[in-house]
Amino acid sequence: MLQGRERMDMYREAQHPERRMERTAEALQSKGFRLTPHREAVHAYLASVDHHPTAEEVYLAVKSHGSRLSLATVYNALEALVAAGLASKLAFGDGSARYDIRTDQHDHIHCLGCGMLRDLPPRLRRESLGEVPEEGFQVTGYRLELLGYCAACRRRQPR
Repeated sequence: MLQGRERMDMYREAQHPERRMERTAEALQSKGFRLTPHREAVHAYLASVDHHPTAEEVYLAVKSHGSRLSLATVYNALEALVAAGLASKLAFGDGSARYDIRTDQHDHIHCLGCGMLRDLPPRLRRESLGEVPEEGFQVTGYRLELLGYCAACRRRQPR
C-alpha cells in the first residue's frame, strides 16, 4: 500500500519512463555510479512488481525479457541501486536478501508458510519511537515485520 504522494509519483513515472530514467541516472551519478542498460533493466523490473524479489528472481525476470546479463551483474546493479537510495535491501530470517523499490518508512507482513512478503503502511507512530527504555539510546529508524500465515497457507494447514 503506497501513501498518496508516493503513489502519484510512481504513477507519473510509470506514464513517463524518461522521468524515471532521469531520476535514476541522477541518483546513481550522485553516488559515483552511471546508469547502464543493465541497471536500468533491473530498476525497471523492481518498479514493475508489487512483491520483494530476490536477486535470483530479478535475474530470471530480466533475462527472460532478452537482456544478456549474469547473476553477478544483477547483484552489482541491485547494490548500486541500494547505495543510490533507489531501492531497499531487506534481510530476513530465510537467508536471502530481498529488494524493495520503496525506500520510504513502511512495514511488512511475511508469511512463514510460502515466504510471501508484502508492504504495509507504518504501524508505529514516530513519537512512540523516542520512548525506548535504554538510557542514551537515539532511535534513527525501525523495521517492523509481522510474521504469520497468509490465507492460502492457513487453508492448507491441517485442522
